[in-house]
Amino acid sequence: MMVMDDLLSSLPYWIEAVSLLLQVFGVAVIIVGIAAATFGYLIGKMGWRGSSDGISPLRIRIGKTLLLGLEILVAADIIKTVTVELNLVNLTSLGLLVVIRTMLSWTLVVEIEERWPWQKEKRD
Repeated sequence: MMVMDDLLSSLPYWIEAVSLLLQVFGVAVIIVGIAAATFGYLIGKMGWRGSSDGISPLRIRIGKTLLLGLEILVAADIIKTVTVELNLVNLTSLGLLVVIRTMLSWTLVVEIEERWPWQKEKRD
């Protein structure tokens, strides 16, 4: 029974550690994704590989990277707030963060697809 009590008492520590790892992973996804997209774009511009299309493919890759990173960061915030620091102030902060990140995600999707959600898809 003592071992179970020790495990339960250390559970918030481990959940907070997982949340922190997810936050670091989310930021790393954004940094590495932007660096890879920029590097690929520059390689293409120099004519070493692929085509030297406009900046649109770069914008799309960076937008997708930001979307993925934001989703990971939202998941980390939810885990941390709901399991470790559940109180009204933190819950309100979480709600605002989720709203802001959702609006950012929605804006990025509009930017990537180059149309409003209610508009028909563009045909190439």
